Formats: sequence, structure tokens, C-alpha cells
Amino acid sequence: MTPACAPSDHSVPAPTTSEQPPFIHGAYYPSWKIYRNQPPSSMDLDIISHVFYAFIRVREDGTIYHLDEKADLHYPIPSTSSSVPSSFPTTTGCLASLTHLRATTHPHLKLLLSLGGASGSSPFPALAASPLARSTLATSLSTFLHTHAPGFDGIDLDWEHPSTPADGRHYLLLLRALRAALPAPRYLLTAALPAGEWCLRHVPLKDVVGELDWVGLMCYDFAGGWTPRSGHHARLYAAARPHDAYGARSVAGAVEYVVGTRGVPAGKVVVGVPVYGRAFLGVDGPGERFEGVGGADGCVDYRELPGKLKKIKEDLGVWGAACLRTGEGGRREWVSFDCPRTVGEKARFVRERGLGGLFYWTGVADKEGEGSLLRAGYEGLYGAK
Repeated sequence: MTPACAPSDHSVPAPTTSEQPPFIHGAYYPSWKIYRNQPPSSMDLDIISHVFYAFIRVREDGTIYHLDEKADLHYPIPSTSSSVPSSFPTTTGCLASLTHLRATTHPHLKLLLSLGGASGSSPFPALAASPLARSTLATSLSTFLHTHAPGFDGIDLDWEHPSTPADGRHYLLLLRALRAALPAPRYLLTAALPAGEWCLRHVPLKDVVGELDWVGLMCYDFAGGWTPRSGHHARLYAAARPHDAYGARSVAGAVEYVVGTRGVPAGKVVVGVPVYGRAFLGVDGPGERFEGVGGADGCVDYRELPGKLKKIKEDLGVWGAACLRTGEGGRREWVSFDCPRTVGEKARFVRERGLGGLFYWTGVADKEGEGSLLRAGYEGLYGAK
């Protein structure tokens, strides 16, 4: 990984032709990672175009609050990667750290506040249904950006997910209120949405993308502790003979539904890549009934993989990778994850389909050097330097 304080020939955006605008190559930074000695500067910011700071929470009345005020505003953070001597002062809080990094060493970066999150989405239905709450939220965010994040460039809405026809209508009205308060081109407005027909059936996608700069399609978690069988959780293509309905989900299928069936412009679709694996206990591969999940709630950061393993296996039929390893208590784990080769194939898919780019959850869970998923995605989009 290139130290965050050092200029690099790999800095985004890469040289482009008149036919191809720069791709989005974004990464989420969750505030809680600061407590694991993973400051914003630990990401490979030379090859990241947009950082999504997660999360700011909402209330039903449209007011907002910090998920972690200490991490956001008060935690002392080195301004550079811990791997190099710092010539810059320590900043206070992740928001200031990101702003400082952009101002001093990475002027290409765009910074967005991510609003909500999977565990912070329950207030959205009531909020979005109320004209007063929508207006309050728009005003609250505008004030927050000016007060606490003056260097930030916009808002990323992460409502997971509108689940009724009324939610879908109100979702569009909410976006319109946000766009009115945060006009383009000064501010970016994006949204993260699940990948799959069932989750998106109530979202008026063509109207929604008219309010957005792009939509981030969360192309992961196709399998996990909630599914009856183990499976590749971020495969590019579905298996020829899926073991069940969950096994039929894929990145390509999600993109085809959004672009082909629902008419979203391809260039406004940014494909999400997980920088973590899904661990299943007591199985040797996909399509098996598992005994439980490993890791933290079934997840293992990519930087911790493969660990103790037999061998990484790349399933080229679906473009998903996995490994067998010994998990907690000596139990056998089968872990589904992306490797550099599968991410490179996803980057090629993005280029061939004319999509908007790639984003990653999360930028700090990556490995350094040849094992880096973000590096594989970047080089797949732009070519190795």
C-alpha cells in the first residue's frame, strides 16, 4: 500500500480518453475502524476516488445524530499512515482527518457522508412519509455539512430498504428534498441499494436515478447465516444449476435487472465489492447445509484471510473465491470471499457493460501489496501502471 502522505503515479483519476470518463472507484470508511488502529490514512487513497464516511444516523422527525461523536469529532488521529513518519499534526476526529488528507495530499478525493446504514434504517419509513421530517432532514444535513464537514462533497443515502409501495413513493420524495437542499453540481447525492429484484421491487428506479449522481448496487451478501445453504456471497455469475433461489443471485443478474429490466442508465450503476468473507461452519463448499457461521456474525475481514487453510479455490464458473480453514474452536470453516482475480473480472465486467465503476465495503479491510482487492479493481478498470 502506498503511504497516504506520498504522491503516486497511481492517483485517481487515471488518464482517460474522450470516449471514457473516469470510473468511480470508491470505498466506505466506517467510524468504528478508528478503534482498531485503522485511521482513514490507512486506506490506499492514491487509487480511491470517493470515500463514503459511515454513518450519520437519523430520527423519525428528520433530525440527525452521530453514530459515534467521539470518532467523528474528537478522537486524536495521525494525519498520515502509521507506516511512515508524520510531518503533519494530529487531527481531531475522522471527519477532520479526511478533510485534512484531501487538502494536503489527495486533492482528487471526493468525500461523502453516508446516512443510515443497515442497522440505522428503521426510522426512514416514518421520516420519508412526513413532508415536515423530510424538510427537517434536508436542513439538518445542510447545517451539519457546513458546521462539521465543510470539506465534504455530498450525501450517500443508505436506506436498507424501501419495502412497501408507499416507502418507494416516499423514498423518491425524500431524495427530491435532499437534492433541493444540496444542489448539483456543488453537492453529490448518491444512494446505496440492495442487489436483487425482491429488494428493489418497490423502488421507482428510473425516477430515483434522475435525482442521483449514481446508485451503488450492494452486490454482496447473496448467502449468509439467513440462507438455508452455504454459497458464494458475491459471485459474478450464477451457477449453471443453482442449489436454490439464493444460489441464483449474482452480480450480473442484479445489473441485468436494474439496467435491462428497470431501465437505469448503465453509467449510473456502481458495483459494490465486499472486502470481507462469509464463513460457514461444518461444510466443504457451496450448496451445503451448515452448522452455523464463523467470524463476527458470519463475517471475516479480507485482510484476515485465508488464515489457516488448505487452499484458496477460485470457482471460475461463477467467478467467486473460497477457502477452507480452521476457525474458532478448531471447527472447519468454508469461507466465501473475493480475491484479486475475481475482483479483476468484475472490473472487466464493469468496463464491458459501460457501468459507472466499483465501490468497496470497506477500504480498511483490504490487504497490502499483490493481495489488494482495491488495487486489482483499479488496475482492472484502468490497467496496471
